[in-house]
This record gives sequence, structure tokens and C-alpha cells, in this order.
Amino acid sequence: MKPSVLTRYRVMAYVTAVMLLVLCVCMIFKYGFDKGEGLTLVVSQVHGVLYIVYLIFAFDLGSKAKWPMGKLLWVLISGTIPTAAFFVERKVVREVEPLLATAAPATAKA
Repeated sequence: MKPSVLTRYRVMAYVTAVMLLVLCVCMIFKYGFDKGEGLTLVVSQVHGVLYIVYLIFAFDLGSKAKWPMGKLLWVLISGTIPTAAFFVERKVVREVEPLLATAAPATAKA
């Protein structure tokens, strides 16, 4: 597995998590204070598109890391729970980095 697979996942995990937090703030303003309806619409659509990209990259990483279905589903769903993606991303990086370290010498010899 290439390190770029993990890097793509990490970037999208952070971007998706930040956008979800921004969306939560927008929703509070929209429904709590009756302000920012247009901004909430834009942020929700941007988050939706970015979440789809996150799903693709997380699925790619999970298939290359040969994760069981339950773990893959948890990683995919973590992009919908505010702040969960931050914690799941750290755990995923700790688990995948040893796989990258063992794969690097094999590709260097070839």
C-alpha cells in the first residue's frame, strides 16, 4: 500500500470533520436564531460532496488494509458524527502506519 492512500484519507477525515462542525454551528444559528439559512444550505451541500469523497478514500484505505466489514463501517460512519472523525483518524493512522513500514522495504527491493 502506498503512503498516499493514508494521506488522502487523513486529509479528507480532517476536512470532513471540520466541515461537519461548521455545519453544526450553522444549524444552531439557522434553527436557534433564525439566521444564516443560505449559508447553512451552502455548507450542507459542500459537506455532502466532501463526505462522498471521504467515503471513497476511506473505502479505498479499508480495502487495501483488509479491514473487516464492521471496522470499515465504523470508519465510514465516523464522518457523520461531530468530532468522531478526529478520534477515528488517529486510531486508523496508528494501525495503518506499521503496514506502510512493512510494505516500504518490499517495494524498495523490487
